[in-house]
Formats: sequence, structure tokens, C-alpha cells
Amino acid sequence: MLMSLAQVSAELDDKKSGRNDLIYKRAVNAAIPIGTAVSLLLLWQLGVRLFEVPTYIAPAPTDVLAVFVNEFALLSRNFWPTLIESLSGFVVGNLAAIMIAIAFVHSRTIEKAFFPIAVFINTIPILAIAPILVLIFGAGMTAKVVIAALICFFPTLVNMVRGLQSVSPQTLELARILSASKAEVFWKIRLPSSLPFLFSALKIAATTCVIGAIVGEWIGADVGLGALIIDSTFNFRSPLLYATVFVSSGLSVLLFTAVSVAEKLVIRW
Repeated sequence: MLMSLAQVSAELDDKKSGRNDLIYKRAVNAAIPIGTAVSLLLLWQLGVRLFEVPTYIAPAPTDVLAVFVNEFALLSRNFWPTLIESLSGFVVGNLAAIMIAIAFVHSRTIEKAFFPIAVFINTIPILAIAPILVLIFGAGMTAKVVIAALICFFPTLVNMVRGLQSVSPQTLELARILSASKAEVFWKIRLPSSLPFLFSALKIAATTCVIGAIVGEWIGADVGLGALIIDSTFNFRSPLLYATVFVSSGLSVLLFTAVSVAEKLVIRW
């Protein structure tokens, strides 16, 4: 009995030690990027003050922080339109890419007919096609959503097609022998195999959709982070410009993190 209690105590100590090691590793992994970011900010602050760089060229981090405090309402007012445009473009672009990828996999004729067109559209610089879309859809939100959707579309299309086609011939042959229908093959074989490819594309789209929305706002908008970037640039309000850029970057990181969390919840193998 005493030996048994000793063994149980040793096992509990091992589990506690392993848990502490895991917490320590996570803390170190979190501290490394945070420490690096803080160090870069300190170097930035020191460099601007030491070399007396004019504020309109490169404001100090403290000046940018002051903008976040004093112009919070302005940043918030321009943040929400960009967020809505980015999310809408993300959903529209990726849904269109997924549906077209499914059609490509099930019909080689459709793929041969339309895949070169998708490649051609993707080769057009977004800054070149954005004015055309603004002329077609006007200066409202629709043009920004379409631009964000276009910039998300092609990476998801390519990755989804590759994922759906990644099933081994042996697996497909086994499904045919078992008399599986096309719907069963798709839902139980092709779709699960494509999920890692899909989420890799969605992570890219989560950041590029923000770029698309901001580019659309550059072309024609009076509200949004893109419009605020243009306004602060023309008026030499560099601290506000830098703060807006940081907000845009934070939005991209937020969307990327949301997709990463969804990936962990969906893909468990």
C-alpha cells in the first residue's frame, strides 16, 4: 500500500513538472516576439531623438501613441468601414473561389475554359484594376468589397483545386469499388483532404483582403483607413499616418489569428 502511494505521488509530481515545463515554454515563446518588438520600438525612439529626425518624416513611437489616445474617435470611425469591406470581400472572394474550384474538379472542360481567364485576371495589378471597378460600381462600398474579393480569389482557387485533387488514385479506386456516389466521394474524401490547403489560402486571404479594401479606399472614398492614410499623407500628419498604418496591420493580424483559431477547431487530425 505504501509503495502504491509512493508511485502515485511520483506520477503526480511528474505530471506537475511536465505542466510547469509546458507553461515555461509557452511563456518563453510569447516573450521572444514581445521582447523583440519592444526592443525595436526603443531603438526607433532613441534613433529619432538622437538624430533629431523631423516629426513629419518619422515621428517617435511616443508621438504615435499620443495619436492613439487623442485621435481614438477618428481612428475608430475609419476602422469600422474598412473592417466591413475586408470581411465582406473575404467571404465573397473565398466562397466564389471554393465553388469554382469544385466545378473545376468535377469538369475538366470547365477548368480548361475558365482557369486561363482566372490567371489572366490575377496578372492585372490591383492598382490598375481598382479604378475600373470604381468606375463600374461607383465610389461606394461595393467597389471596395469587389476589390478585396478579387485579391483573395486566386490564391484560394489554386489551393482549393490542388486540395480537392490531392486524393490518391488508390483511395478513389476503392471508393468506386464500394459504389460510393460523387457526393459521398466529395464530402467524405475530397473535402477533408482539401481542408489543410484551404486554410493555408484563407490565412493569405485574411491579410490581403485588408490590402484590397485599403486600395479601394485610396481610389475613391472619404471614410476608411485607406482614405485616412491619404488624408494624413497630404496634410503631413505623420504621427496620424503611422498610427493608421499600425491599425491596418493590427486588423490583418486579427483576421489572420481568427482563421488560425478556426483551423485548429476544424482540423483535428
